[in-house]
Amino acid sequence: MTFMERWYEEVWNKGRESAIDEMAEPNAVAHGLGENGGDVVGLENFKLFFRTFQSALSDIRVVVEDTITEGDRSVARVKVTAKHTGESLGIPAKGNAVEFSGVSIARLKDGKIAEAWNYFDFPTMYKQMA
Repeated sequence: MTFMERWYEEVWNKGRESAIDEMAEPNAVAHGLGENGGDVVGLENFKLFFRTFQSALSDIRVVVEDTITEGDRSVARVKVTAKHTGESLGIPAKGNAVEFSGVSIARLKDGKIAEAWNYFDFPTMYKQMA
């Protein structure tokens, strides 16, 4: 199992918030996940992002379709499925199924994520939630 496969399995599929501490540096930067596509800096802010998604979407399943690792970079192309059952993303929950794709490029330092560039099709997700 690659690092990225393990990240998505432990953090998102199993919903283990503690895996964030295990697999990311304290000051890790997640580009593209903040408000208006900005950065999420530090583990506490990433955990807030994680909790927001967990409370808005149930039955989250991330399938890693491809990974590439070279040097200190690890890349994953993923497909995400879930059900919109909570309102923490600002849209009233209707129970809609959502499916969208994404790509993450992580820079690893000492076996943990130090920085990641994230490109998820959030517009498609929001459209399906409406």
